[in-house]
Amino acid sequence: MKRIKEVLVVEGKSDTERIQQAVDADTIETRGSAISDETLALIDRLAQTRGVIVFTDPDFSGEKIRRIIADEIPEAKHAFLDKHAATPDKAHGSLGVEHASLAAIRQVLAQVYTESESNPEVISREELMAANLVGNHAAKQRRLELGEYLHLGYVNAKQLQRRLRMFGITKEQFNEALTHLEGGTTHEPTSHRD
Repeated sequence: MKRIKEVLVVEGKSDTERIQQAVDADTIETRGSAISDETLALIDRLAQTRGVIVFTDPDFSGEKIRRIIADEIPEAKHAFLDKHAATPDKAHGSLGVEHASLAAIRQVLAQVYTESESNPEVISREELMAANLVGNHAAKQRRLELGEYLHLGYVNAKQLQRRLRMFGITKEQFNEALTHLEGGTTHEPTSHRD
């Protein structure tokens, strides 16, 4: 079983249990989207000593947790599980890491990003519009598919350009993703792990 050096930041006990079936990793649980100052301080301390990977659910609460941590701990790494992989088998239940297959968890942890404010802007707003990722009725679905393909999670129109820049997505990776969206390829994207 692969050992993960960094501590994984997850939302709850069920996430911890599922992740530990897939990989050998330590976790810290936020216990919801209202992260206490004490938990945030602990995450910060772990980021300085071992590193942390934020691995939250692909929903509003998970994105809120991710933003809080990214704002306070910019060196945190991020792993994104797409909504399809996090959907429960049964009709009831909400999206969550605890519903992901072991293979999906391993794959996501192989595609980890570190945000960086210093990355240059490679993809312009005009290119996003030309790719129908912002500014039209099909944009939301295309952003969802792009986020899944590049393992960025879902982003709205305002967040897309920033997230592409912050995670260092190259023009080549972006164009590869667009080709995939148009049905041109079915393989995984070129690695962008740091």
